[in-house]
Amino acid sequence: MTTVPETEGKTLPDAWDYQGQPADRSTTGGWTSATMILGGEACERLTTLGIAVNLVTYLTGTMHLGNATSANTVTNFLGTSFMLCLLGGFVADTFLGRYLTIAIFATVQATGVTILTISTVVPSLRPPKCTAGSDTHCIPASGKQLMVLYMALYLTALGTGGLKSSVSGFGSDQFDDSNKVERKQMTNFFNWFFFFISIGSLAAVTILVYIEDNLGRQWGYGICACAIVIGLVVFLSGTRRYRFKKLVGSPLTQIAAVFVAAWKKRKMELPSDLSLLYNVDDIDDGQKKKQKQKLPHSKQFCFLDKAAIKIPESASSTTMIINKWSLSTLTDIEEVKMIIRMLPIWATTILFWTVYAQMTTFSVSQATSMDRKIGSSFQIPPASLTVFFVGSILLTVPVYDRIIVPVARKLLKNPQGLTPLQRIGVGLVLSIFAMVAAALTELKRLRAARSHGLTDDPTAEIPLSVFWLVPQFFFVGSGEAFTYIGQLDFFLRECPKGMKTMSTGLFLSTLSLGFFFSSLLVTIVHKVTGDRKPWLADNLNQGKLYDFYWLLAILSALNMLIYLVCAKWYVYKDKRLAEEGIELEEVEICAH
Repeated sequence: MTTVPETEGKTLPDAWDYQGQPADRSTTGGWTSATMILGGEACERLTTLGIAVNLVTYLTGTMHLGNATSANTVTNFLGTSFMLCLLGGFVADTFLGRYLTIAIFATVQATGVTILTISTVVPSLRPPKCTAGSDTHCIPASGKQLMVLYMALYLTALGTGGLKSSVSGFGSDQFDDSNKVERKQMTNFFNWFFFFISIGSLAAVTILVYIEDNLGRQWGYGICACAIVIGLVVFLSGTRRYRFKKLVGSPLTQIAAVFVAAWKKRKMELPSDLSLLYNVDDIDDGQKKKQKQKLPHSKQFCFLDKAAIKIPESASSTTMIINKWSLSTLTDIEEVKMIIRMLPIWATTILFWTVYAQMTTFSVSQATSMDRKIGSSFQIPPASLTVFFVGSILLTVPVYDRIIVPVARKLLKNPQGLTPLQRIGVGLVLSIFAMVAAALTELKRLRAARSHGLTDDPTAEIPLSVFWLVPQFFFVGSGEAFTYIGQLDFFLRECPKGMKTMSTGLFLSTLSLGFFFSSLLVTIVHKVTGDRKPWLADNLNQGKLYDFYWLLAILSALNMLIYLVCAKWYVYKDKRLAEEGIELEEVEICAH
């Protein structure tokens, strides 16, 4: 699209309507369009969690897969969905734009959930039920049945990834950041965004899980399919009201370009005078769209500075066409350095999400074998214990705001209460407590099984209340409230202004890698211990799941020590630039 002349008040200089005309402030954007986007996100969260939190019981109970295989299937599904957020973000920023990305990937997700629903209805797509007294000889799912299941799950993961990558960004596009009123509305949008996610999560772990366990998977997954289709229809109905932004390109391209340019010039010597290196001041006015804020040079990772060396062909004219794969500005390089500095913090937060993954896998398997009755008749679905997990998140946030922040302000002399890195640290400590609590509870569960002679019966209900599992759900939920918000705040605050979409990418990649690491750890442990005394036995009553939890507690404690070193080493961007006498030209939007 051509550049739009800036007009006062009525139209926006950097946004268009669905016809490609300058967006009218009064007829596009704002809360009307944002509400339709929020509705679509609530349906997406309901659908994704409605499948994920109860998937392990479907895999073990209906598809007759082992505990370790089922756990890995769930964590691989969730890990893939979060990792594909990076692909979705790249496609949205570089090729399709956020609107088309949401529409296309929501359709893909709806297709995946529909196939999953059909697989629960057609008898030939699942193995026969176990006959009475033959639980140890159940026929596992065939290759064809697993192929249909995995196709459904990974189509759903692909749709979820593409959808999740763009929803919050497209929602924020509906508000003009340069307008004081709309900027405040944008902050409120992020608060409502978190609220709608929570509503969708609560509905999934209570109503949907109950329907799946008591009425049948076909009804539960059918509702999921209807929900995502309704969300898509609601989203598309707002097309005439939406504001659309120009494609800005992916930050991944800038990072790759800097490394490629530096590699091409790896044998060249850096000039002693930094002013001879290429920077934003050297960009011809006719070529630059909007000049970035010039950043000071830093001595770290100086090998990347070679990307800014002017080679004879590019220095011969001030109006030359710049090849980004051969020449980068010093400011572009410094932005990449900012990303590199965050990587140690990024890496040490991955293990938290490995602990988190256990709440949707082995913790649900534990709950399946315990006494889940309330009163004389009502029985809690095992996956519905996640409600304590979600509840602890919603409880921790106001407790933090009303109690912890005022106390921390006085003790730490910090107006924010806890810094983002301190918040993450608290979350990591709580994840250690969670695994200790999980190990102790599993030991108690096994003692109860042995004392009642139930170790050989994998389907027996052990006379131990399922509420003994609440502490581990509570610690992980509270830990997520600290870690999730701390990570978002940290990555959003510390990412360069021109690479803000990287904040979401960095955050979501820690979730993805945490789930994948869980799969890797389960595979290794199962292979090492499976032939003798398996930790992760198909019959949990004969396994040593508590040792797996102790292993995670030890790994989390070691990870916490490494994190403390990394956090001590890290210097916040605003502090580092303030020491250079530079004030940031940006307004921070807090996305929580």
